[in-house]
Amino acid sequence: MSTHEVAIYEDAARRISGVLLNFLAESAAVDALLIDRSGQLLAQGGPDRSLDTVSLSALAAGAFSSTAAMARLIGEPEFTMLFHQGIKENIHVTAVDEDAILLAIFDGRTTVGMVRLFAKEASAAIGVILAEGRGRPPRAGALAGPLQIDGGRPMFHEQSS
Repeated sequence: MSTHEVAIYEDAARRISGVLLNFLAESAAVDALLIDRSGQLLAQGGPDRSLDTVSLSALAAGAFSSTAAMARLIGEPEFTMLFHQGIKENIHVTAVDEDAILLAIFDGRTTVGMVRLFAKEASAAIGVILAEGRGRPPRAGALAGPLQIDGGRPMFHEQSS
């Protein structure tokens, strides 16, 4: 598991949103959350409903991490998929890459097989987008250098003693 933060640029965020919406349409899942392995919500697809995505993201990342520990105990590097079955709704969690997981919430309008199939495709597509973002150099913004007054002089000077 990686410990560095995931940075998603605006163009990548739009592409990821498109992948999530396509995943929801194909799989008939209700919601999709892209979560980093520390539990931070990176992106969400699905209707606006009163869903505590902060808690859900943190708990899903914790569950995924604990099952990775169980996997190592039996000689597996990781379990790449989790499934939680409820009475009305179910949760499917799958690894995207070393930094992110995809959580899907679905109900009786679809099957775990459909969700699993399309989650695998969506995870691969999102993994490519995240990998492209990791390959980009960090942005040098307007505040990357010292602040300057018109004319190019530094705004702040070191005082000599």
